[in-house]
Amino acid sequence: MTLIAAIILGIVEGLTEFLPISSTAHLTVVSKMLGYDIQDPGITAFTAVIQVGAIIAVIIYFWSDIARLFVAWIRGLFNKAHRQEPDYRMAWLVVIGSLPIALVGFALRHFISDQLRSIWIIAFALILWGIVMLYAEAVAKQDRPEAQLNLVDVLLIGFGQCLALIPGVSRSGATISIGLIRGLDRVAATRLSFLLGIPALIGAGAFELPSALKTQVATADHPHPVHVGLAPTLLATVVAFAVAYVSVAWLLKFVSGHSIANFVWYRWVVGVALIIVLFAGGLK
Repeated sequence: MTLIAAIILGIVEGLTEFLPISSTAHLTVVSKMLGYDIQDPGITAFTAVIQVGAIIAVIIYFWSDIARLFVAWIRGLFNKAHRQEPDYRMAWLVVIGSLPIALVGFALRHFISDQLRSIWIIAFALILWGIVMLYAEAVAKQDRPEAQLNLVDVLLIGFGQCLALIPGVSRSGATISIGLIRGLDRVAATRLSFLLGIPALIGAGAFELPSALKTQVATADHPHPVHVGLAPTLLATVVAFAVAYVSVAWLLKFVSGHSIANFVWYRWVVGVALIIVLFAGGLK
């Protein structure tokens, strides 16, 4: 992989990881446009690893919240008197909400990388989940702040992350939509989406890191495997970090006064455009 391609993919990852438009969809399409085999093990691992740059950005942005929750969780584990603190309860909700994606993502990892990385799937997922996002905004009461989160909320939103394993659905699009359907206000749903995304994407990146860095072996399915290498992987991760930090700050400000339905029109335009290009033979 060239350094220019790494920069482009890093920008795409940083811009799209936390917006409800699917980073996996955009990385897959842009990788295809750059001439890479989107089912190549090296490319699959690379896209998972550079997500860590975006996650580091959200960790830094929410550092005070994360540190407070972690301290409260540790204190509560070893001292019963601290288990009534709201932060201790919230920390456990984040942990429990992260379990579905850890279990489902690991169990279906081969199916996801082999069978779901299709431009057709991306196109239809962009369009169909856009309908869900419109429904979520239509029924959203937004009368429940973050303090009213419960176990059912985080489990349902956690399973929403599992739906986002389908390229084109969008992790933030799925989690924020389910949060809105559950009555959470838009900012609370978005913050929870960020917090649940930290362990999920760090786990995925750590799991795929060895594959991204090692020399890929030619196989019958991939006779010319992509050798991504350390330099492009690090460069794309740094670029993703810088761009994602700005995206996180912008999205939190945006959702405080605007509907996520604004992103649906973009999703539909991209989805329809991909279908047209596929039918015309522009992309295989």
